Amino acid sequence: MRKIRKGLIVAMLFSMVFVLIACPSSKSSKEASPAVSSSEANATTKLDPSIPGWKSDLSPITFDWYVNYSWVTAKWGDDYASQNITQKTGVNVNMIVPVGNENEKLQTMIASGNLPDFITLDANDDIVKKLIDGGQVLPWNELADQYDPYLYNVADPDKINWFKQADGNFYGYPNASSSPKDYEKYGEQYTSNQSFLVRKDMYEAIGKPEMRTPEGFLNALKAAKEKFPDVNGQPLIPLSFHEFSDKGNYSLEDFLQNFLAIPQQKDGKLYDRSTDPEYIRWLKTFRKANEMGLLSKDIFIDKRPQVDEKSASGRYFSMLYQVSDVGTQNATVYKTDPEKIYIPIDGPANTKLDQPTLSGPGISGWTITLISKNVKDKKRAIEFMSYMISEEGQKDVCLGVKGKSYDTIDGKDQFTKEYLTSTDGTKYGASYTYFMLEDSNMWLDWAPPTEEPYLSNQEWSKGKTYNFSEFSQLTPSGLSEEGVNLTSIQLLWGKTLTKLLMSKNDAEFDKIYDKFLKDRDNLGYAKIREYEQTKY
Repeated sequence: MRKIRKGLIVAMLFSMVFVLIACPSSKSSKEASPAVSSSEANATTKLDPSIPGWKSDLSPITFDWYVNYSWVTAKWGDDYASQNITQKTGVNVNMIVPVGNENEKLQTMIASGNLPDFITLDANDDIVKKLIDGGQVLPWNELADQYDPYLYNVADPDKINWFKQADGNFYGYPNASSSPKDYEKYGEQYTSNQSFLVRKDMYEAIGKPEMRTPEGFLNALKAAKEKFPDVNGQPLIPLSFHEFSDKGNYSLEDFLQNFLAIPQQKDGKLYDRSTDPEYIRWLKTFRKANEMGLLSKDIFIDKRPQVDEKSASGRYFSMLYQVSDVGTQNATVYKTDPEKIYIPIDGPANTKLDQPTLSGPGISGWTITLISKNVKDKKRAIEFMSYMISEEGQKDVCLGVKGKSYDTIDGKDQFTKEYLTSTDGTKYGASYTYFMLEDSNMWLDWAPPTEEPYLSNQEWSKGKTYNFSEFSQLTPSGLSEEGVNLTSIQLLWGKTLTKLLMSKNDAEFDKIYDKFLKDRDNLGYAKIREYEQTKY
């Protein structure tokens, strides 16, 4: 029951705040690699931490960078931004993305021992711990101590500490991460990516009904379907979620629970939100929607590309969805018919109609980037990582190339009008194209003024956004007994969730859910919660 992937889109720049831990180890690496590259052999024993190491060697080198998201389409070297970075640093990147199931591809690489130089995956993925415990990735601090102490000048010490393991090392660096200090500095600008969206014209045509109560929600879906039975010759889909996976659906787990303002802890003890009466009440509401013919079969089988296509064509009336993931589609539609965009409204609520407690930026961020033990050149690798997370590197990734995608306008480096209005952003390679190490806080300084169709989406979540960092990184390692059992429970939930939504009545729903709880207990759920409570 995990968070899913985020959109990779130029338009997200307008709403980057949606996706918006303390001393580095001083221990030096004790063992040199059996095969030492020429650049490593030339590494000096005394390095100046104030000097960017990457500038010491600009010779051509190519690193393989695996990004564990099948929807990534960027090809390094095909755009101005990546071409500029390669010309500046000498580093070329061979981008590798999975085709189909991400975990199958990564597990195959791990089993074969054929890991690429860099690996970017979800920071909360069990495979991160597996790679670390299995000695498949290198500690960044040891690489920095030996080759490039400049890393400590550009890395956030809070984030280093947050990702530090029991051995005192940290093995990767996050993107879209916000520490407590970041909240002090940028907190008022933070908004949430979690939203309940409706197609503006349809919602207004049916009288802008309230959709916070189960009754109002179902009535609105029914009214939309009756008034707009089809969209451009295709059946209207009254309600959509994120895609269903073998472990469940993000929209119907933490996402929904946050809308219902269900607490994550009570008096210092972690609370089982999945058994909360408010949560069950709304799962039954969605079950009722299916019984009424308001849930299309498409939503149970569609993957991200199909969801993108259908949102772009306006086939959904409503979506319990991440607002950034419709950014590109909204931007395109807005140019031709601004009345057909998706806008956020107050969606599912608890019986007290409390405001939602939506997830804001967290210290764990979204992804983490690791350096494989097989990396072809340790020195160049850590130097390139230092460059990428430095302000210079961030600017090159975010803004792209001066004179192409940005320029100095009114004394501020910012995107050009040509770039912002371009219908082919791929040639620029700026913004979120190479998101693997993006610092969403730093990028705020380069963000253009927020305009529609992004402004209302941003403003809606202000005052409803919270920092839930304290509840991250609590789950046990996938290699431990608790971790193995947790995976089994997640897979069980994935099968159960669909059955719940498709159950014939509430009595059958209760029977299915009660069986899930019993099966969950038999799989060692109490021991998992004990582990998580201790970690918390």
